[in-house]
Amino acid sequence: MSAPADPPAEPGVAATLALYTLARIALLAVIAGLLLLAGTPLIIALLVALIVALPLSMLVFRGLRARLDTALAAARARRAQEREVLRAGLRGDDVLRDRPDGEPDGRGD
Repeated sequence: MSAPADPPAEPGVAATLALYTLARIALLAVIAGLLLLAGTPLIIALLVALIVALPLSMLVFRGLRARLDTALAAARARRAQEREVLRAGLRGDDVLRDRPDGEPDGRGD
């Protein structure tokens, strides 16, 4: 009999941030490219693309932004929990911290 499948892991903060950044740069390039094809000088095309791409990316990449917010919140919660365990250990409190495999690490014995 096979073990139950683990739920798919969410991508990390770095991967999600890289994807969001690349999507915004691609949007900027597309807008600048369209303006260049229309005969706009390069500097003007880049400046207008920067101005237009910011609000447009907030609409177009709403799902990516939500995924990035979720990844950042999960990382923030994990760091807060690790920080609390560390502070409790430094205070000398008996902290029974669970390892990733679900077994206690034996520190509170």
